[in-house]
Amino acid sequence: MTQSSRSSLIASLDDTVIGRRREVELVVAALDADRHVLLEGPPGTGKSTLLRAVAEGLGIGFVFVEGNAELTPARLVGHFDPARVLTDGYDPDVFVDGPLVTAMRDGSLLYVEEINRIPEETLNVLITVMSEGELNVPRYGRVAASSGFRLVAAMNPFDAVGTARISGAVYDRVCRVSVGYQNAEVEQRIAGRGMKNLPDGWLDKVVELVRRTRTHSDLRVGSSVRGAIDMTAVTVSLASVRSLTVLDAGVGLDAALVALSGRVRVREGSVRTAEDIITELWNEVFAPAPQGESGKASAPVGATH
Repeated sequence: MTQSSRSSLIASLDDTVIGRRREVELVVAALDADRHVLLEGPPGTGKSTLLRAVAEGLGIGFVFVEGNAELTPARLVGHFDPARVLTDGYDPDVFVDGPLVTAMRDGSLLYVEEINRIPEETLNVLITVMSEGELNVPRYGRVAASSGFRLVAAMNPFDAVGTARISGAVYDRVCRVSVGYQNAEVEQRIAGRGMKNLPDGWLDKVVELVRRTRTHSDLRVGSSVRGAIDMTAVTVSLASVRSLTVLDAGVGLDAALVALSGRVRVREGSVRTAEDIITELWNEVFAPAPQGESGKASAPVGATH
């Protein structure tokens, strides 16, 4: 890929992957250098969107695999059709390609989402392919990776529920790009995309509320920008349903509870509920107590919990 084509591609992705110019540059450079790539960061930071957009922009095939505990080596690599084995034996034509073999044959990107949720034996298969560029399948034979094949993977931090540590053998074979939360201005652009006639300053408060969930002492996991996107859309819709405006307190709090209470995770041992904490944060941002007045504002009249 020439310098001008790389620059054009990166510029063309600015509207698709908002506020991720540096990360897009790093991923494009790593793939152009024929390297495997791992994006690591919290949920909802646009890892999948970034990788899909780059693959599409490069015109590269994209084979998707959802990472979970059920992703066995057989599901990743492929298997012999049991019914046909009874009649034809272990003939190569009886083999059903899995996503790994498909990507290797086609020279495509194999995208593994949440790679740190898959079993260790499945990870070992990927390590072999990354190291050797080929795979030996029992009773089938050798499968060589075509030019262009790369592994691209995304993972949440190790301390997220259901995740495991990735071995040093994986890290040693990939180029790692750390992806954090965007700044408030970028999150406002994302949350407000497609929305019209929002009151001045209102979207700023929506994003501020969501960002506060990430640092609240009673929350182990805060909301991603998806929470701000949903809170914005639900508030606008709920205001229409109730023939009110987005500035109505009952509309705003109910929308916040719907959009955010399921996304946050309360710390073990806390006596508070997600609804309690979202209500507290909503009041702090949207209905702060007058200066000099002690205590927290109460939930707005008409709000449901």
